[in-house]
Amino acid sequence: MSRKGNCLDNAVAENFFGLLKSEMYHGYRFRDADELIDKIGEYIEYYNTKRIKAKLKGLTPIEYRNQALQAA
Repeated sequence: MSRKGNCLDNAVAENFFGLLKSEMYHGYRFRDADELIDKIGEYIEYYNTKRIKAKLKGLTPIEYRNQALQAA
């Protein structure tokens, strides 16, 4: 958490949780907390390895990171 009045540090986390809620959580009823935890883990795996992003030139976050490491 950043100091009061400085939201830039939280923007990435808030964006991710907004996507998680809209793409995975809303409209789905979970039987218990364990099922929710499992689904969040699956979503994080999907987000990092399969979900392409226009901001990352049509790559997944892992593909983009690997491309940046190879260029360095």
